This record gives sequence, structure tokens and C-alpha cells, in this order.
Amino acid sequence: MSTAGRFAGKVAVVTGAASGLGRASAVRLAGEGANVVAVDIDTDAVTAVAAELPTRSIAVGGDVSRESDVETYMRAAVDAFGKVDLHHLNAGVFGSFATLPDLDVDDFERVMAVNVRGPLLGLRAAFRHWRTSGERGTIALTASIASLTGAADLVPYQVSKHAVTGLVRSAAVYGGPLGIRVNGVAPGIVPTELFRNAASATGGKNDMSRRASTAPLRRAGKAEEIAGVVSFLLSDDSSYLTGQLVAADGGASVVNTVRPSGGAGAWDTEVVDSALYEGWVR
Repeated sequence: MSTAGRFAGKVAVVTGAASGLGRASAVRLAGEGANVVAVDIDTDAVTAVAAELPTRSIAVGGDVSRESDVETYMRAAVDAFGKVDLHHLNAGVFGSFATLPDLDVDDFERVMAVNVRGPLLGLRAAFRHWRTSGERGTIALTASIASLTGAADLVPYQVSKHAVTGLVRSAAVYGGPLGIRVNGVAPGIVPTELFRNAASATGGKNDMSRRASTAPLRRAGKAEEIAGVVSFLLSDDSSYLTGQLVAADGGASVVNTVRPSGGAGAWDTEVVDSALYEGWVR
């Protein structure tokens, strides 16, 4: 089914749009006709992205965890286009790989600020705009497979993405009677620039393809594939869908790991545990 032009006349805010999932989302939404307000803390990079889009789009530099910066990008959107119809609240950071005993509180707070306060402020700004304008719109948040499961590392990220689930559901319940839909996409392993600073870390970027090979689809995802899900969630094709997390993870989250098809002990736990619990008296 062709989706060309389905967002014609719409205005979409995309945060974290300078690279990775956000850039792919901006490209997809603009390709389907939306004028895009591309937001990122990297002003130069996001300006370059906006300049490449086929619609009349603008770039706004800013930190999504700051109230003033969120107000700035919303004001810029309304000033430029008169309204905002669609929001993809995507900006995020992954934080430290440290295990629980070694977590740095400042790192935890930084991740929570971007990954939780950022989308909270974005949701609040969207609802405030629609309350006073009388218009209605649709919102998608970038959650994660980490919103659905647990892990012994990336604890700040895990916690933040579980919180995103709460934001999706709370906003959907509030927005439903108003005709405002809120959903989330939960990507699995998608190698993007988000993990560029963890290129050599186990569980970071260097072994993404190997880890993704155990998912039912036996491969990592692409940013463009996640953008397709976001486009669906923001479109009228999902008009009876709200408060949901759509797992775009190659099937990873549905695997029963204790069955043969899910691995069932076909890996050496000692290899993982020896690194994970180094320094523990056992």
C-alpha cells in the first residue's frame, strides 16, 4: 500500500533528529509529506538533516531535558507552521554499562533527564498546545526492548525505558477522551550512532550483529524499519491504537530462552558471569 502524501499538510516534531532513529523518522515523515521540525542538541548536524528533507522543514537546536529548550522548539514550530500535528519524541542516551554496585548517580540522573524528563516535557508541551489551540494530534515515543525486559547492565537505560512505558500509558489514558493517541515503538537491536561511544564494549556496538542473530529474524534491524513503525503509529492507519508499545525487535522479546529454539543453555554462562561479577568474593 502506498503511503506517499499521507502526511501532506501535517507538521511533525522529531527529537533526536540529527542521526540514527530520529534522522530516519524525519526522512520518512517528510517523504510522506510532513513539514518536519527537526530537534537535536547537535545544532549543526540537525540543520544539515533539515536541509536535506524534501518538504519545508526547519531545524531547532536544543536539549530536550530543559524546559526552556522544549518551549523553544514548540514555539519555533508554531511560529513557522502555525500548528503541530505529530510528535515523535525520540531523543535518548544509553549511559553507563556499570553494574549496580558501581553505578554513578550523576550518570543515572543524566540518563533519566534525557530519556524520561525529555519525553515528559515533550508530552506536556504537546498537550498544552492542543489544549489552547483546539487542535488534536498524535504522539509516538521511542521506547526499547529494554522497556519490556531486564538486564544486568545498562541499568540507567533499562530504568529509563521502563519509565517511558509509564509515560505512554498515562498519556494515552488522559489523551484518549480528547481524541489524542499516544503509542510507543520498542526497537530491538538497531546499530545506530547512539552506541558509537561503546564501539568496543561487550553488549555495546561491537557485538550487536552477533547478539541480534539469536532473534527469530536472525538479524539486526535498520533505522528505516523503525521509522516505518513510527509512521504507522502517527498515521490514521493506527486510528484505533493507543497506549501500546509495538516491539520492532525481530521477535527477540517473544523468545522463550529456556527452550531449544531460544538458546536453552547453548552458551557458556561462565564467560558472561566472570566479567559481570569480577571482584566479588564467591
